[in-house]
Amino acid sequence: MKKALIVGVANERSLAWAIAKALHRDGFELAFTYVNDKMESRVRPLAESVGAKIIEPLDVQDEAQIKTFFKNLSDKWGEMDALVHSVAFANREDLEKPFVETSKDGFLLAMDVSVYSLISLSRESEKLMKSGGSIITLSYLGAHRVVPNYNVMGVAKAALEASVRYLAHNLGPKKIRVNAISAGAVKTLAAVGVRDFRNMLKAGEEKAPLKENINAEDVGELGAFLLGTASPHITGTTMYVDSGAHIMN
Repeated sequence: MKKALIVGVANERSLAWAIAKALHRDGFELAFTYVNDKMESRVRPLAESVGAKIIEPLDVQDEAQIKTFFKNLSDKWGEMDALVHSVAFANREDLEKPFVETSKDGFLLAMDVSVYSLISLSRESEKLMKSGGSIITLSYLGAHRVVPNYNVMGVAKAALEASVRYLAHNLGPKKIRVNAISAGAVKTLAAVGVRDFRNMLKAGEEKAPLKENINAEDVGELGAFLLGTASPHITGTTMYVDSGAHIMN
C-alpha cells in the first residue's frame, strides 16, 4: 500500500483534505499533522474518518520537531511515497497594507512558513522515498500576476514555485517528482483571510473561459493524479486548475 503524508489540513474545506480524500479512495495509507491543539480538534476527526493511524503535531518552523516527526514516521512506516504540502501564512496586516509597506519580520515569516517549509519537509521526505516518490504543493495565480490584496503572499508563492523547480532538479535522480498546483479561488480557511475575497471569487468566475469557479474536489483529483502512477514523467511544473483564468488578462 502506498503511503502519503498530508501537511496543512485546516478543516473539511481545505484543499489538502480534498487531496487526502482522493488519495484514500485510490488506496493510499495516510498520515496527518496539525500545528496546535486547536487545529488537532479539527484535523483528528477528519484523519480518523479515512483510517489514519498517524496523526501528530508538527510546527514547520521548528526544525528539531520536523526531524523528530520524521524519525517517528520512519519507525512506523519505513518508507513513504508522497508528500502533500499545503502550508502558507502571512500576518493579516501585511496582507492588508500596500506591498511596499510590508514589514521585514512579516516578509520573513511568510517566506519561512510558506516556502522554506517545503524545502525542510522535502529534505526529510527524501530519506523515506527510497523507491522514488512524488511531492506536491499548493500555489496561486498571484505568483505570476498582481492580485489586489494578495501582496506578500504573492511574492511567497512565486518563491514557492521557483523552489519546486529547484527541488525537482535536485531530487529527480532519485525518481522523486516535485510539482505545484495553482488552484483557482476556493473558499478555504486561508483564503477568507484575504481582503475582498468575495470579489476575487466573482472576478474569477467572470473572467475565466469556463465562466465558473472551481471546487476543492477539482484540486483533489489533480493532486491524486500527480501523486499517483499516471504521471511518472511530470516534474518541476505548475499545473493550473482554475477554469482557465490564468490565460486571461
